[in-house]
Amino acid sequence: MVCVIIHGMDLHGIDLNLLVAFDALMAERSVTRAGTRIGRTQPAMSAALARLRALLRDELFVRGPSGLQPTPRALELAEPLSRALAQIQRTLEFTQAFDPASSTGTFTIGLQEHPAFVLLPRLVLALREVAPYITLHVRGFTARDDAIGMLDAGEVDVAVGVPPASTDRILTRSLFEERFVCVLRKDHPAGRGPLDLDGFLALSHLLVSPENDRFGHVDAELAKRGLKRRLGLTLPQMYAAPKLVAASDMIATLMEGVIEASGMANALRIVPPPVELAPAVFVLSWHRRNDAHPAQRWFRDCIAAQAPERVSKNPEKVSKSSSDATRHGTPREGEKRKRR
Repeated sequence: MVCVIIHGMDLHGIDLNLLVAFDALMAERSVTRAGTRIGRTQPAMSAALARLRALLRDELFVRGPSGLQPTPRALELAEPLSRALAQIQRTLEFTQAFDPASSTGTFTIGLQEHPAFVLLPRLVLALREVAPYITLHVRGFTARDDAIGMLDAGEVDVAVGVPPASTDRILTRSLFEERFVCVLRKDHPAGRGPLDLDGFLALSHLLVSPENDRFGHVDAELAKRGLKRRLGLTLPQMYAAPKLVAASDMIATLMEGVIEASGMANALRIVPPPVELAPAVFVLSWHRRNDAHPAQRWFRDCIAAQAPERVSKNPEKVSKSSSDATRHGTPREGEKRKRR
């Protein structure tokens, strides 16, 4: 009998379940949690890890202060094995129809602060109507590139936030844009007439900086003109800003949707900024390994259908995907995405 050998390894000796166990250990960094993830007991997972170590001749995972830490060999194997397992799963499941009305599956979505306010309530209502038995888990994140880490690790199925750094394995689809406006308290003297640049610079500014960089879009535009504003307060929580402005003499430049969703619009005067600011773009991101999965495609279309109506209309910024289509009650919008 002829055996298939690659780099001295007999593939007949590899149990596919060991690779599933390895993928779960990479995602969970815990033998117990990895077992729960794939329906195995802790002793069974420990035995699988022992077999993996013997097979691959490497420790693969060592104990650390925050759980199991992968060795360099494990990190080298993680992405190609994850892709291989995803391909096997797609091959076996691709033709299976996904019925959200009867599905008891689980989806996990990562959300930055603003999408959690303007998108999540609508998404929950939509899922209740068309997929009543589905469980939705939400993970929060702040820094834009945290989305990449969560998608790589399989911690979330999709993430919604400002665009992450470009990488071939992460795909994105534009959901909506938010224009920036300036807000002052309702009776602020500076709000009685048009706000010019001199008046804008004379005020004390509140800066919302979720990533704590203390330099926002306004500062970048002012720097082009050799100008600088005076910051009175910086904070990471954008939804605290409207109430703080309403009770102070400060001015803030915020996304218009934040004002609407905060419930503070009646206590504020809203004026256009005296400098031109590009809108904030929010995108739906997902890992390439999930791109063709029927349930994942349906979930992404469901999210896109509930996005606020402030949608980008610039054809240069988005492109249609042929993979994501209407599934069971979600409107066919096509996947507008860039390859990130």
